[in-house]
Amino acid sequence: MLPGAGGVSMDLQIDGTSALVTASSGGLGKAAAAALVREGVDVVINGRDQARLDATATELADLGGGEVIAQVGDLCEPDDIQLLVERTVDAYGGIDHLVTSAGGPPSGPFTDIPTEEWYHTYDLLVMSVVRLVHHAAPYLEDGGGSIVTITSRSVKEAIDGLVLSNAVRMAVIGLEKTLSTELAPAVRANAVLPGPHETARIRELVEQQVDRGEVDSYEAGLAAWAEDVPVGHLGDAAGLGAMVAFLCSPLASYINGAAIPIDGGVGASNL
Repeated sequence: MLPGAGGVSMDLQIDGTSALVTASSGGLGKAAAAALVREGVDVVINGRDQARLDATATELADLGGGEVIAQVGDLCEPDDIQLLVERTVDAYGGIDHLVTSAGGPPSGPFTDIPTEEWYHTYDLLVMSVVRLVHHAAPYLEDGGGSIVTITSRSVKEAIDGLVLSNAVRMAVIGLEKTLSTELAPAVRANAVLPGPHETARIRELVEQQVDRGEVDSYEAGLAAWAEDVPVGHLGDAAGLGAMVAFLCSPLASYINGAAIPIDGGVGASNL
């Protein structure tokens, strides 16, 4: 089911603009793309599975907002990233909003993570953003645009069993903060830091916990993710998508260089 399928337009004054949203055939990237489409934004979505991507494009197009184009591509392949940007520019004449998302790295303790996985995770989470911004920046600066990076609350607090996310995602926040000054005033750069949301990523992590014997069952593992969240439940991807769309809008014109937790209050960090 489409995340946030019951959502409505918020009249964010971004109708007729264009966006590239990566890793958007499912999960939080898909929710961000859906929120933008509802606002009348023309969106290029991305994923590695053509059939899944095409199905998502059909769902988003049915929302009746902006145009949707599906472009298959691997975020670890520099040529695919360049093609993503070129496809967006060719279709829409430029790029107004860049929303970066990527699949999460494997979970597990430090001693179980092979060296090569560190390089792959850095390529997936950090270099994908570097390459995307490198190619998209001239178009974003040309008309004044926005960058929103979807990362994780692990950049504020280390999460048990997620050493790769804890260590590597912090580089994305350092990049985002630097871009918020170097590309200003034409471009604003912000990040959202999701806590546990009910997505395929959480299901994958719970299944890995079951396989390692850390929880007795899938149901118990899913409940464990929600039990410490003060609001009492996992996040709805549509809410995160709405925040991304807001950050792309002129209503957020004074929000720049921010890293915004969307975690139901589960984080204990003061900053």
